[in-house]
Amino acid sequence: MKIGFVGIGRMGEPMVLRLLEGRFPVIVWNRTREKMNGVVTAGASAAASLPEVSAGADAVFTMVTDDAAVEETYLGSAGLLSLSVAGKLFVDMSTILPQTVKRIAAAAAERGASFVDAPVAGTVQPAREGRLLIFAGGDVSDIQKLKPAFDVLARRVDHLGPVGSGTAMKLVHNALLTACWAALSEAVLMGSSYGLDFKQMLDVISQSPAAFAALGVKMPMLLGQRAEIGFNIANVQKDLRTIKQFADELGIPLRVVQSVRETFDEAARRGLEAEDVASIVRKM
Repeated sequence: MKIGFVGIGRMGEPMVLRLLEGRFPVIVWNRTREKMNGVVTAGASAAASLPEVSAGADAVFTMVTDDAAVEETYLGSAGLLSLSVAGKLFVDMSTILPQTVKRIAAAAAERGASFVDAPVAGTVQPAREGRLLIFAGGDVSDIQKLKPAFDVLARRVDHLGPVGSGTAMKLVHNALLTACWAALSEAVLMGSSYGLDFKQMLDVISQSPAAFAALGVKMPMLLGQRAEIGFNIANVQKDLRTIKQFADELGIPLRVVQSVRETFDEAARRGLEAEDVASIVRKM
């Protein structure tokens, strides 16, 4: 299987490197050309345009910033679907709205192509290690075709249902995880204000029923060690806006998520946009 990959950012780069290590031929494209240098050096081919990616691959993966970027990537005048794509398989891994995914899937189907939404849980280090979680939506036969590539990228793949289901699951996941970080920030602030030791509190929580998996991963950062940023607060804000829009369309009030948004918006106002999501526990 020849793979195309669009979006060579913090997550896209290690994922492409994993695919190359798995001996998949990969053709890449990124709006900022310099960001492709690392994967091209590792063996990927650089495309001059998005249609060139579609033409040169059997399956094209996309991981870009938001709904507008995804729509432009696929439906723009020089997008992935702008030329003949019959028989191709497209896989979007961005965190966007299910409605956007469905529109693009319909446009792909009109052109004789297939579409799967497959956003991931996990940040940079799991991406490097091939230990992501994939939330997939689409036809079971298409997901089966992608299994060799998914097995290189992820430790688990869950098929949630038709197109849009994987994206919905990603929003469910991110709503809960961001709430965990916001709640931990407030809980630790309460304890610190009373006089409890910050490090001891984290140690107790990490061994208690209140612990969540991401806490263990971020513990070195929380204790002041230098660590790579996995997911920054600006991206958290973007995801929370998307979650709010999704909930509004469903007619569901998300009172906890609204409070979480206020916490991360305050973090951004304090200049923490580029900091890791876990930084709110230390700096808020």
